[in-house]
Parts: sequence; structure tokens; C-alpha cells
Amino acid sequence: MNSEKILDSSRSIQKKFSPFITLPNKLVSNTRKGPLSGIMVSVKDNICTKTKGMQTTAGSKILEGYIPPFNATCIDRVLEAGGTILGKTAMDEFGFGTFSVNCAYGIPKNPLDPERSCGGSSGGAACVAATADFPHVALAESTGGSISCPAAFTGTVGLTPTYGLVSRWGLIDYANSLDKIGCMGKTVKDVAKLLSVIAGHDPKDSTSLQVGKQDYTKHLKVSVKGMRIGVPKEYFEGVDERVSKAVWGAVGKLESMGAALTEISLPHTKYALPAYYIIAMAEASTNLAKYAGMRYGLHKELKGNFDEYFSSVRTNGFGEEAKRRIILGTFARMAGYRDAYYLKALKVRTKVIEDFKQAFRKFDVLAAPTMPLVAPKFDEISKLSPIEVYMMDILTVAPNLAGIPMISVPAGTVDKMPVGLHLMADHLQEGKILQAANSYAQ
Repeated sequence: MNSEKILDSSRSIQKKFSPFITLPNKLVSNTRKGPLSGIMVSVKDNICTKTKGMQTTAGSKILEGYIPPFNATCIDRVLEAGGTILGKTAMDEFGFGTFSVNCAYGIPKNPLDPERSCGGSSGGAACVAATADFPHVALAESTGGSISCPAAFTGTVGLTPTYGLVSRWGLIDYANSLDKIGCMGKTVKDVAKLLSVIAGHDPKDSTSLQVGKQDYTKHLKVSVKGMRIGVPKEYFEGVDERVSKAVWGAVGKLESMGAALTEISLPHTKYALPAYYIIAMAEASTNLAKYAGMRYGLHKELKGNFDEYFSSVRTNGFGEEAKRRIILGTFARMAGYRDAYYLKALKVRTKVIEDFKQAFRKFDVLAAPTMPLVAPKFDEISKLSPIEVYMMDILTVAPNLAGIPMISVPAGTVDKMPVGLHLMADHLQEGKILQAANSYAQ
């Protein structure tokens, strides 16, 4: 398919499902030769691209019109590998959401049922991954499940790597200790190929791990025979019975291929959700302090004192959910509350990590549902309170708190909507989840 047809197809996707923030007027294919030659790469809108006319807004009006003077490291690596940047995809503002309903530039809709959410916050990436009729992979990002959730809701594959495996340089932060750039695509092979390109140490990023390049597609050739799979019982509590049944059926197929299954317990799971939101909101309130209308993005006529000016810009630039998280995060960091909330949340995080470490001494992979339900309809979402929305992340926040790799693959349907099988492994064991995911997908 030539460049004009790819752009026409992309505009058609945009018209139906609103997944793009920015598409170029003319698509210029990358002439470099490499593993991504001929492949279009869509980019979540919180990953910086310096392409003329392609703004980077993190889904927020406060950054409308911002075109970075540099590429994120992962963008440079995609270009060096021969990939072509297609456009920027819609997302919840700064990643604040589970259903992509908090985007300032239009809500992306589920390609399988436009009355339903495509998940968040990487909803636009999932839309393109699900509908592209040309060679395509998507760069996405996860803080508490923002890759796994939309993958489950759209029937695509979403891989969130170990924290620090992929450079965060050029990523607009939500929560520094949690953010991870990852991959979405139609197949396990798609995401393994993209991960092989973007993973590896980056001296520009102080959190980047000292790991070298490797070809993750080699793990797709290995069977699961003899693999030890743990199934955490806590991850089936409060889950739609039909979703549980579909996931157990998927895990049973892995067992029939020679994997050994054991039900296990991760006792601190129930504390992971409140700990995650305290930590994430505290870090978010700090990160968003720099958006004040002075250096980039939205600005207004300079009048009044600095409090009045900053308040005016931030009132107009931030959406309702961003304001909520700034206020809650600032509260958690205040003198007198920091010990009671933030420091306790960090201690819980340590306990969650210890749970996983203990499990991975006995098991290669853990398997669970990705989300507790299938993609909800927008009229159902509108009736949920903020706390009920936060509760939807109950199955994805713990592995994100621990910084371990995870992958969501389609595992059947409920009400004609896809269910996600979530596979998790120990730090830097991406090969094991790719191995298990591909075996099941085959």
C-alpha cells in the first residue's frame, strides 16, 4: 500500500473512531533499511516528536500547539530501524484515565462497538492497532495499566516492559517512578519486533537500565512445555464470572501444551490500588507544576500577580480529572500528611514487590484476567464515580507498581467483546511472557 492510500486509510480510521491527534498532510516514507522498513508507527501523544506540524500535547489543552525541538529516544530508534512515523494518537490527558474519556481533543471509540470505550489511557494507540489495514505497530505508554487495558478492550496485543528497559527520555511524565513506554499491535510478533528496536540502555535517561540490545522475536519459537505458571487467586475476586471463565479456558490451553499450572496467593494485592493512586498522584502533582503558561504550551496576557496568572492558565488548560489529581497529589505531599499517606504507600509498594519476587522464585509466569470486565459502554461510564473508575485498574496496578513486564493477549469473547489474558514475569524476563503469549496465540 502506497503512502497516499495509507494516509487515506488513517483519515478513515480517524473519522470513525477519532484516534489521531495529528496526521501529516503528506506521509514521507523512511528510506532507511532496517527491521521496521515499510512499517508505519503511530505514537502516543505524550511521546515527543519534532516533526514539523506534528504537535505533542499529552491529550491536554495546556500543551496545544507544542512541537518539541527534539525526538524522544524511542522515536530516534524507530527511525534508525527504518520505521515511518504515522501520527500521534489520542489519550487521556497526561494519562489520567482508564477509558480515554478525558482527552481534550475528542474521545476515541472502540472499533468493535463505537458505543463502548476502547480503554485508556493509550486508547488511540489501540484503535489504530486494531483497525490498520497496512503494516503497523504503535508506541504506547503505561503508568498503571494504560497499555494492557486498551489491548484487552480492543482485542489487540499490548506489551508493557520492565521499568527502565525502554528509555523514558522524551516522554511527558505522569509519574516518574511508574511510567514505561511499550508496544501495541495486532500480533505478538509485532510487539516483539518493536520492543527489539526500542529497548536498551540510554545514557540520556538516568532510570535506564544497563542492558544491551537483543532480538525478542527469538523467544517466539520456544514452546511452553515445562513452563511453570502461577495463577493468583486474588486476581479473580470481583471479576465478571464470564471473564473469569474465558481466562481459565485460555490458561487451560497453555496447560494442554505442557505448562504446569498452580493457583497461588499474592496477599498484598488488595493494598496495591490505594498505594498506586497515592504515589501516582503525588508524582503527577509535582510533574504538572511546570505547566504554568510561561515556557511552552498555553499562555495568556500577562496581567495580575503570578498567583492570579498561573491560576488563570491552569484553570483553562487542565481538564477536570487533571485538576482532581493535582489537588489529591498535593494533599498527599503536604507536611502533616506525607507520613500518613505517601510514605506508607511506598512501604506497601515494597510489600507488593516482595510478593512478586517470592512468586517468581517458583514460577516463570503469572496469568490472570487483564481487566475485570469487557469494554463498558459510554453511558455506563458516565454513571461511575471517580473512585469506581479508579477501581477498574485493580488487576493492572500491582504489576505496574512492581515495574515487572506484562503482556495482554486476546483470550476469547464475552457479549461479542474481547477478553484479555494478562501474563506477567519477573524483571527483564520479557522473553518468558512473549514465549507464553505467542504459544497461546498460535
